[in-house]
Amino acid sequence: MRIRSTTVLGIRHNGEVALGADGQATMDKHVAKSNVRKVRKLQDGKVVTGFAGSTADAFMLLDKFEEKLNGYGGNLRRAAIELAKEWRKDQYLRKLEAMMVVADRDELLIIAGSGDVLEPDSDVAAIGSGAMYAQAAALALKKHAPHLTARQMVEDALHIAADICIYTNHNLMIEQPI
Repeated sequence: MRIRSTTVLGIRHNGEVALGADGQATMDKHVAKSNVRKVRKLQDGKVVTGFAGSTADAFMLLDKFEEKLNGYGGNLRRAAIELAKEWRKDQYLRKLEAMMVVADRDELLIIAGSGDVLEPDSDVAAIGSGAMYAQAAALALKKHAPHLTARQMVEDALHIAADICIYTNHNLMIEQPI
């Protein structure tokens, strides 16, 4: 049985960053859990992360990322690059099936097991089953509703994704780095 879940969305807008995710985990054709917590704060709230993929794999990567953050003095980009390098080289880590969006007040990045660290265009980062729905909604909001805050955009875009994607629900968690 394949477990599907997750829509994670990060937006940088008007000097503000917000990262959110829905709470649904789906097993085959059934909702296995509706209130999964896929967004975490690290570095005393200075960094927020969201993950998609296998839960155990995501937590392994979250722990590794936190180690890298601590090892590089909270430098988000350096920690992300070092994690991606290790993830790509290590035989065990290479088998992990997960992705992460990480952000602080200055940067928004996607980290993938292929060794990629992506700084998304238009300051919108989305991963997971409903990523393309959330990203499309976020891009439209940034263009046509610039008066909204980053947090409001994340919330609205995730709700739009939840209306369309059967693997996404309306039980949202949104965090912002301090």
